[in-house]
Amino acid sequence: MLKKIAIVGAGAVGGYIGARLALEKNATVTAFARGQTLNALNTKGWRLKVDGQVLSAPCVASDKASDLGIQDLVVIAVKGPALPSLVAQLKPLIGPKTLIMAAMNGVPWWFLNELAITADNKAISASLDRSPLQSVDPGGVVSLALPAENTLGCVVHASTFTPEPGLVEVKMGNGLIVGDSISAYGLQRVEPFSALLTQAGFAVTTSLQIRYDIWYKLWGNMTVNPISAIARVTADKVLDDPLVNELCAQCMGEAAQIGAALGCPINQTARDRNQVTRKLGAFKTSMLQDVEAGRPIELDSLIGVVRELGQRVGIATPYINALYGITRLFAVQKGLYTEPSS
Repeated sequence: MLKKIAIVGAGAVGGYIGARLALEKNATVTAFARGQTLNALNTKGWRLKVDGQVLSAPCVASDKASDLGIQDLVVIAVKGPALPSLVAQLKPLIGPKTLIMAAMNGVPWWFLNELAITADNKAISASLDRSPLQSVDPGGVVSLALPAENTLGCVVHASTFTPEPGLVEVKMGNGLIVGDSISAYGLQRVEPFSALLTQAGFAVTTSLQIRYDIWYKLWGNMTVNPISAIARVTADKVLDDPLVNELCAQCMGEAAQIGAALGCPINQTARDRNQVTRKLGAFKTSMLQDVEAGRPIELDSLIGVVRELGQRVGIATPYINALYGITRLFAVQKGLYTEPSS
């Protein structure tokens, strides 16, 4: 039974999930938050704006995890760069049976854990280096604090934003793909949470291949995100330029080879995948929104980690390297990126 749920990072995604669950009143939904978001949640509660109407529910929030106590489920929805320095503070939320679900962009810290990979997957070499991914888990601090055996995987298909702290507005979408990070467990740990999410109004898909679902989403946005941020243009502009579109395709080709080596083969061309992105119209990517707001960008969870995985499986990534380097140079000059340090 999932009766106590804590949201870590009540921004556009975490606030969306938290508000939906709190409005349904089937669980006590608290928040680990800071600054203006913390104040807004404690004074105004969970707030969700849908079709011009603001829905609200009471919320208990704190910047001290010990105030919230051990949870049945912890949903982590912070930006990738913030997680390594934050995880040590989350210990009071996590007991032996606490489930942890990361609703974040890019490759998660548990992606190479042997528990996440099916034993019969012949595509993955027994000699693969499964040590913590330095791009998303520098020094292994995230893996130490958030054990893979407690973790669920999640892919978010929704466009939301925060016009002010504590208020989440839905632009489009309510899709969530949820699966267990431990392949041997199937869906037994996922189904109770899936039911809660469905009751709260989400279109939930349960997956036995959550690693593939994570990789597939990453494959589609790892190029458009940084290019849109550097050029300050919406996604459609990136794909409309034939030269830039070709750069995206080359990077995606390298990433597809890496995915195949990691047991996440993609049976689609870059052109086909970008046609899916085109259907979303002239939207601002999450990285472009971060640049415009002066927030650190998720460079390593979207691109740096793909480059690192390529090195581990022995696949050259000249196009990804170039995109990573250019984006890093841009972000450093803007004060929006710091190299991960172990």
